[in-house]
Amino acid sequence: MLLSIVVPVYKEEETISEFLRRLEPVLAPLTGDYEIIFSLDPSPDRTEEIILGHRTRDQRIKLLKFSRRVGQPMATLAGLDYSRGEAVIVMDADLQDPPELLTEMVAHWRAGYDIVLPQRRQRTGEPWLKRLVSHVGYRLINKIADVTIPPNTGDFRLMSRRVVNEVIRLKESHGFLRGMVAVVGFRQLLLPFDRPARHAGETNYNRFLGSLRIGFNGIFCFSTYALQLSTMLGFLIAGFSFLLMGIYLFYKLMGWTILWGNPTLVILISFLGGIQLISVGILGEYIGRIYEEVRARPRFIVERAAGFDPAP
Repeated sequence: MLLSIVVPVYKEEETISEFLRRLEPVLAPLTGDYEIIFSLDPSPDRTEEIILGHRTRDQRIKLLKFSRRVGQPMATLAGLDYSRGEAVIVMDADLQDPPELLTEMVAHWRAGYDIVLPQRRQRTGEPWLKRLVSHVGYRLINKIADVTIPPNTGDFRLMSRRVVNEVIRLKESHGFLRGMVAVVGFRQLLLPFDRPARHAGETNYNRFLGSLRIGFNGIFCFSTYALQLSTMLGFLIAGFSFLLMGIYLFYKLMGWTILWGNPTLVILISFLGGIQLISVGILGEYIGRIYEEVRARPRFIVERAAGFDPAP
């Protein structure tokens, strides 16, 4: 049984060696036939050099290096595309995804599950703002999206070969793995665990903006609810304007003085302008994603593929 480990990395020179030190003893009892694929966004540090150094002692360690930065989602999809295992595990190198959990994940896969999703019970080291954004985002996405994404799960997961093949077939350019796996379906299991703090260094992921970007992908790429909400707001405001017109007409017929004043006009104009800009922004989010899909540019370009012969 070939087991593939896909590890997207960027500026991880401080964690690679410790990650492998903890990962390899876990893999050895599971299977003697495995591959560890590091999907490397070009880094200004020694990450590439360290990975290649470990490769000299173990040819099962492989490297994908891209011609430019493509981001973690695309790096992950590239690793899936190049993987050849019967089961594929996606995890980070910062040791917040505990290698020791792989034994239980593989056991559940052998029991018949196509997807094993570690679900975080605790998120050590994460600020309350990120936890709040994540909590609200998952609830919102699952309420309005066409797919269900289990809360408190990340890209850390095990997928069977047939799941990986179907994910690769999806040519969507956003790379939102959680949503793509949900679209594919198949039998899945949630595996609760306590997520530890990062082993070393600083995260390269913007804790707030990164969460918002993931949330927007979940909303705009897997649901048209935002467009429907924009339409409903339009009807609501139109109804409110008719109500104001009726009140104005009633005051006129009664001969009463209408004391709207300049502040009221400013508030109404600002409110309507804000709604219009929000609606245009929602349309822009969808149109921008359509534009990305229609261009159909390569999602990644590999500059170096060490350990892949022949290359996919």
